[in-house]
Amino acid sequence: MGNFARLKENKGIICGILAAVFYGTNPLGALPLYADGVNTSSVLFYRFSLAAAILGVLLMIKRKPLGVTLHEFKVLMTLGVMFAISSITYYLSFRYMDAGIASTILFVYPVLVAVIMSIFFKERVTKSTVLSILLSLGGIALLYRGGEGATLSTVGIALVMLSSLSYALYIIYVNQSSIRMSSLKLTFYVLLSCMLTLLLFSLTSPELHLQFPPSPRAWFFACWLGVVPTILSLVLMTIAVHEVGATPTAIMGALEPLTAVAVGVLVFGESFSLRLAVGIVLILLAVVIIVVGKNFHLRTIGHRLSRLLRKTWRWKS
Repeated sequence: MGNFARLKENKGIICGILAAVFYGTNPLGALPLYADGVNTSSVLFYRFSLAAAILGVLLMIKRKPLGVTLHEFKVLMTLGVMFAISSITYYLSFRYMDAGIASTILFVYPVLVAVIMSIFFKERVTKSTVLSILLSLGGIALLYRGGEGATLSTVGIALVMLSSLSYALYIIYVNQSSIRMSSLKLTFYVLLSCMLTLLLFSLTSPELHLQFPPSPRAWFFACWLGVVPTILSLVLMTIAVHEVGATPTAIMGALEPLTAVAVGVLVFGESFSLRLAVGIVLILLAVVIIVVGKNFHLRTIGHRLSRLLRKTWRWKS
């Protein structure tokens, strides 16, 4: 691999990791808004509309042309609808099941990305990719902390699976689309499409009517959602998909629930356990395998993983 190709790959990896971490900060903005009585539709609408407004102002300050062709407009609007569907169905699933269960099921999307890329785009799925997916899914399952009464709902599962599929298709479409424009411009139009989709959704759902943020504090957290887990995350994710591909970027997304757990422990005072520690280690190992790629041999991975599990078992005993 030449120096330029290695530099592009490193850039993509860094962007993919940061995109996942930023997206995982959603609870920092969403939970205070929910506590203030703001409904799901309003949280998502203000998240995307504020993000689109900020990006639009930034593009005008940088004097970037906003014109697009009809083909580009169709692609960008499709991306926005996909992302909006993923967000709406994910948040609606909280009505039918525990949010922790929904978060766990959502992260089957790396598997969906790998399968779709393999079947329809003939992308070769390596052993290390399969192992990374299995480790990340296992780690995410360990991060889940459900109550004794937590149950699975057929409607809830269907909503989360639709959310996961929509997000997987969004990542693949970004990777496979023929349009070439700056990540800022692409994200601006995607967010604009998300905002319009959510506006239409709220008009067809009386119980999810739009609410005005009730206080300066609520506006602050709405802006937080618009900037950190939306603008920064989507722009960096777009760069990562273009530089390293859809499947590696999706697997690095396993850092999102890890970040959410860290936020819960450090900010909201949630407890930290051995189970969480092992889940975090498995997720980090999955990301390491993707980052180092071919230079990391499966035999070495298996040896280190078995040694880690033996140590963990002795600690638990």
